[in-house]
Amino acid sequence: MALRDTVSAAVAPLYIRARLLQERLQSGVVWYPLDPRFVTDPYPLYRKLRERDPYHYSPLTGMLVVARYDDVDEILRDHERFRNGEREWEGRSLANSSIRQELTPSILSLDPPDHTRLRGLVNRAFTPRQIAKMEDHVREMAHSLLDEVGEDTEFDLMANLATLLPMVVIAEMIGVPTEDRERFKTWSDRFARVLEPNLTAEEGRLVLQTADEFQGYFAPIIEERRAHPTDDLVSRLAQAEEEGKKLTTEETQVTLRLLLVAGNETTTNLIGNGLRALLQHPEQLQLLRERPELIPTAIEELLRYDAPVQLDGRFVAEDVEVGDKVAKKGSRVALLIGGANRDPDQFSDPDTLDVTREGANNISFGRGIHHCLGAPLARLEARIAFEVLLERFDEIGFGASEAVWKPNIVLRGMQEFPIRVRHRAGRSVAGATVEPAAAS
Repeated sequence: MALRDTVSAAVAPLYIRARLLQERLQSGVVWYPLDPRFVTDPYPLYRKLRERDPYHYSPLTGMLVVARYDDVDEILRDHERFRNGEREWEGRSLANSSIRQELTPSILSLDPPDHTRLRGLVNRAFTPRQIAKMEDHVREMAHSLLDEVGEDTEFDLMANLATLLPMVVIAEMIGVPTEDRERFKTWSDRFARVLEPNLTAEEGRLVLQTADEFQGYFAPIIEERRAHPTDDLVSRLAQAEEEGKKLTTEETQVTLRLLLVAGNETTTNLIGNGLRALLQHPEQLQLLRERPELIPTAIEELLRYDAPVQLDGRFVAEDVEVGDKVAKKGSRVALLIGGANRDPDQFSDPDTLDVTREGANNISFGRGIHHCLGAPLARLEARIAFEVLLERFDEIGFGASEAVWKPNIVLRGMQEFPIRVRHRAGRSVAGATVEPAAAS
């Protein structure tokens, strides 16, 4: 290790501690999302920020941290003063900034007019009607994945359903052959980490390597689909046209990359976080058994209660007053979606899970021009996942081992989530009667 690296490694912790001490002295609360306790349970800190310093300046990151619902909602809708185009921002305090600068930006990190054109083209290829037609197949897929559990009474929800279901669905939509889906999942996992501020140097190297692999894989497929379209998402993107303009090959690849991550990671977290919340509130799970028609409403409450996307950010295009602070032009604002979803000024008794909650207008899929275009698909997959779980198992509980959380700050979810189940006797799947498991 070079002397410079040795010195940096020794000085960095001292610098961080000094900055955090400064933060505590100036506001009485510290926002340090790299703290493992925050990764496991961020909600106590969100509460402190809302109550003590809702417009919180973080000396360590240079960001203004916003935790209240009305403020987060307003900023997400204001794409004129709070922008996504990070290439315009000259700061480099985030660990993942240099890597993201090397990647071609997706719709997620573009502003109008580029965002308007690309979003219009992608919307034409990603319609709710297309998604609605998928319901029977998604349900069959969920049953098929749980069939592989066999008679086991304990299994990992993430490995057996929550991760696989959205991965297989988006892979089929894109047109990825079955034999390539494992590679597809690896790419998704690597790309998802680029959103995290604690991205390591090795992870960054893998992201750039994966971008090259992704490009090499899809470039010939896109050209083939332009000449000979089929009924997959690549073909619909390649053929999409608005006012005589089509997506370029590079734009199509970047859009596929975004859909790969959005179609996998967020829905996986919604299913995992959602079932964990229901197991922590068994009376709510029982209510869904008794009244399965509540499941769509429950999905909205689960999105609110433990959001799959906890944090978003915007770059400030001009000096803007945010509460009692001024966000300076060129700075960045951190928007705590998870904190906004627990704001008592918006939601009564916000720390309580209530699957009958009406009008739970969560911010989990964003607001404004960057509202998640895959939201209908995520809702469909999550609804079917919970319907199938309740249909197949008379009892669901926590497994013998503790859940293992991913080291993520933006995309909150579990790596492992063991659950214990009791199989329902005589359940019929795909025309076959399943014998009750011995443990039942």
